[in-house]
Amino acid sequence: MKQLKQLSLYAAAAVLCLSGCKKIERLPETEFTDANFWNTETDLMNAANRLYQQLPGDWIDNRADDAVNTTPNGVSTGNRSVPNTSGDWSDRYSEIFTANNILEKGVKAQVTDAIRNRYFAEARFFRAYSYFKLVKIYGDVPLLLKTLLINSPELTMARTPRADVIKAIYDDLDFAALWLPKRVDLPAAQWGRVMKSTAWALKARVGLYEGTRGKFHGNVADWQNHLNIAIAAATNIMGEGHTLFPNYGNLFIQAGEGQANTENIFVKIYGVSNANLLLGHNQSRNLENGQLAPTRNLLREYLYSDGLPAFNVDGVTPSTTRSPLFVAEGSETSYNTILDNRDPRVGFSYFRAGDVAYQGPWIPKTSLGIRTAIAPKKGFNTIDQAITNAATVDRILIRYAEVLLIYAEAKFELNSAITDADLNLTINALRTRAGFAPRLTNAFVTTNNLSMREEIRRERTVELAMEGFRYDDLIRWKTAETVLPQALLGAKFIAAEWVGTSQSSLNLNSDNVLIVEPASTRSFKVNRDYLYPIPINEIALSNGNVIQNPNWQ
Repeated sequence: MKQLKQLSLYAAAAVLCLSGCKKIERLPETEFTDANFWNTETDLMNAANRLYQQLPGDWIDNRADDAVNTTPNGVSTGNRSVPNTSGDWSDRYSEIFTANNILEKGVKAQVTDAIRNRYFAEARFFRAYSYFKLVKIYGDVPLLLKTLLINSPELTMARTPRADVIKAIYDDLDFAALWLPKRVDLPAAQWGRVMKSTAWALKARVGLYEGTRGKFHGNVADWQNHLNIAIAAATNIMGEGHTLFPNYGNLFIQAGEGQANTENIFVKIYGVSNANLLLGHNQSRNLENGQLAPTRNLLREYLYSDGLPAFNVDGVTPSTTRSPLFVAEGSETSYNTILDNRDPRVGFSYFRAGDVAYQGPWIPKTSLGIRTAIAPKKGFNTIDQAITNAATVDRILIRYAEVLLIYAEAKFELNSAITDADLNLTINALRTRAGFAPRLTNAFVTTNNLSMREEIRRERTVELAMEGFRYDDLIRWKTAETVLPQALLGAKFIAAEWVGTSQSSLNLNSDNVLIVEPASTRSFKVNRDYLYPIPINEIALSNGNVIQNPNWQ
């Protein structure tokens, strides 16, 4: 395994310097050893800063049916093999090492217990965050709660049962929630550091994932306990003064940044501006270049302005009751037809034909790199588009809207029922923020022969669209086996609108809808693909004690 690291970054640099300068007794002023570090609150804060530096932005996710990259995704298509190495494994253990290193070496700091525990709480939050990422894709993983020496027996340890890792995650998050500052007590200069709400939100996320996964996969006896944990954690956050940002579209650009936006619970901080760049990303240019191109499968899931659907949450099968506003795809007269008379979040998330987008008015095409010919708008802004890898708008990793969705889903799945009061507190609050008038109620579901589970899942899908949740949701709902093998579709080809594109260059179905990836190129093996393969090198480095996941060769 890759988690063997004996020295902190500071100590390693100092050792390298001293090994070649034995006659110099004075340490370089820019280097630190463990002996002269780990003493003050500033030292603890600076050490914890490494956790934020390592934090992935998690911008692009093409593993599901909702979006595609410029080339087919191996996870999404089922066309992948066992890798020798993978950052999905090694990067997480690097992050875990950083957390463990702080927890071990920070004990010598000459500070109060409250100060020490605040930064230990940050370390334990990030350790839990990384372990949850590992568990979601690998299942059982080696649980390391300390750093290792070159002769540590844990270097070849076997995988720890998933339930034990989840318990450790909950323990870390409970400690974090106890010692982290409340949202209202976080100094403005420390905005972006984790707080009590962040720990509770991650605990709610873990609880919902484990609870629903256990329920639908039938392999966790106490799945109800996890859902109760999710509900309790979400309830705690509701008392912390978080509110929904009033404008859904502005939430994902510069207008939604900063401490004043109390919807943000956990963000990846980038720079102030590209004129003084410390850390940047490329999200807006990635959208323009097709690295997160939304599919028709995703667009189908949005409700019409009357509150009724046309398709189920799989994005493929027709809903039992279809909105009379639905236009059959063969009868669409323009690119914009599928965007008309919809939930307002459609307008916030996708460019219409003729809208100023990227480098001018949007014209449907695949030549720019957007394989679906559907132009994503959510999170795009011209400020961040200007310079390659110099975008600075913060990336939202957890927001209050997700907490409300967790609460609603956990409530329903626990008892197969949810009250209208809870729907108003959660889903209908999200619709109100978006300017969507129809309400989800038990009577509306019954009258229109809908499924409450489908509608709760639909709300989650459209509210969090293109934010990296879809694949994980399909896995925990155990619907990946039916959803992922389906064809991925794009815009409808209408020659008058697709200026400069020849119909003969496109793969179209009988409705003239673009087939981005045909079903024949996509697969999902039920007995294999619900977990990732363990990298070969990790098995070898463990002397074979780490066992491969089932049916991966």
